[in-house]
Amino acid sequence: MDTAIHTEKETWGTYQKHVADDNYYYARSCIRQNFFPASEYMFLHILRKVLGKHVYDDPNHTTCTGIGYHSDIVPFETIQTVVARHFALMTEAGLENIAISCVTSFGIYTEILETWQHFPEQLEKTREFLYKATKREFNLPKNIAHTSDIIYKFRHEIAEKAVYKLVHAQTGEPLNVVEHIGCHYAKMFPTKGIGGAEFPQVLSGMITAWGGKVIDYPERRHCCGFGFRNYLVQANRGYSVSNTYKKLESMQPYNPDFILTNCPGCAMFIDKWQYTIAEMEQKTFDSQGKGIPVLTYEELAALVLGIQPWDVGLQIHQIQSESLLDALGIPYDTALKYVDKQGNQLPLPNKPNNLLQ
Repeated sequence: MDTAIHTEKETWGTYQKHVADDNYYYARSCIRQNFFPASEYMFLHILRKVLGKHVYDDPNHTTCTGIGYHSDIVPFETIQTVVARHFALMTEAGLENIAISCVTSFGIYTEILETWQHFPEQLEKTREFLYKATKREFNLPKNIAHTSDIIYKFRHEIAEKAVYKLVHAQTGEPLNVVEHIGCHYAKMFPTKGIGGAEFPQVLSGMITAWGGKVIDYPERRHCCGFGFRNYLVQANRGYSVSNTYKKLESMQPYNPDFILTNCPGCAMFIDKWQYTIAEMEQKTFDSQGKGIPVLTYEELAALVLGIQPWDVGLQIHQIQSESLLDALGIPYDTALKYVDKQGNQLPLPNKPNNLLQ
C-alpha cells in the first residue's frame, strides 16, 4: 500500500466523531443570523421538516461573547459563565445534545469543556458564578456537534431526497467546488472535527454525496482572513483582505463554480471581500466578471432539496448566484428576488461598480 494513503487512512481513523441522531439544543450564531439569516432557518427547516428531527430553538439563548473573548475584551471567567448559562438552558429544556451554528462558538464550547476536564476547580467556580448570577444549574452536554457535522451526518439522506444534484444541467459534468473550513472548527481542536485539520471531510463529504467534484488548490487550508483583530481594528483590515485575496487568487486557475464554507465569518468575508477587491483593483476571480458565489452548507443543502433560491436567501450575498443556479438548472423568478412575504417590492440594492450582476 502507498505510504501516503496508508498514513491518511490511519489519521482519518483517529478523527471519527460521534454525532447524535436526534434531539438537539440549537445554539445560534450572532454573525450568521445577522448576515445570512436564512441559513439558520434552513438548518431548522431541513432538520425538522425534511429529516423529522427534534431541534429546540431557544428564544432565551444569547451570544457566546466569542468575538469579545478573542479580542481580549471578555475575560475567560466571564465567557465560561455565559456558556454555562447555555448549558443550563439546554438542561432546563430536557436535552443533552448541543448543535452549534458558529465555528467560533464551537471552538469556545470545546475549549471550555476541555478546561473543565483538566481543571475541575474551574468547573466548580463557574457553577458557583452562574448560580449566584442566575440561580441556574446545569449538566454538561453528552454530545457536542457543529451544525455542519449534523448536515454531514445526514448527507446521504439528503441525497436520497434531492431534487437537484451538483451537476451541470447542460453538460452533465460535476460542478467544480472549492470548500473552505473555518479555522476554529478544524485547527483549534483537530480531534473534535470530522477529519481534523489534515483531512477535514465535513464539507467535501457533502459535495461528493450530492454529485459535485471537490477542487484542491494550494491555499485550500489558508485562513479566510477574518482573524478578529485583523478586522476589528480598522487599521489592520488590509491584512484581512490580503489573506482573502491570496485564497481567491490561488483557486482562480481551477475555475470553481462556487465556494462552500462552514463558518459564518468565512462566508461573509470571502463573499464581501470579493466586492471590495473588485472596487479597489477592478479584479474578479471568475471568467465572467461576476465573482465566485459563496454558499453556506445550509444554503447548499436547501438548493439540492429544491427549495426556492430567494427563500434560501441567496439575494442577501454580495456575490449573486444566478450563474450557479443556471448551471444547476434551478428555475428562479428575478421579479421575486427582492419582495417580502406579502409580495411587496423591497428597495433594490445599489449595484457595484465592478461586479456584473
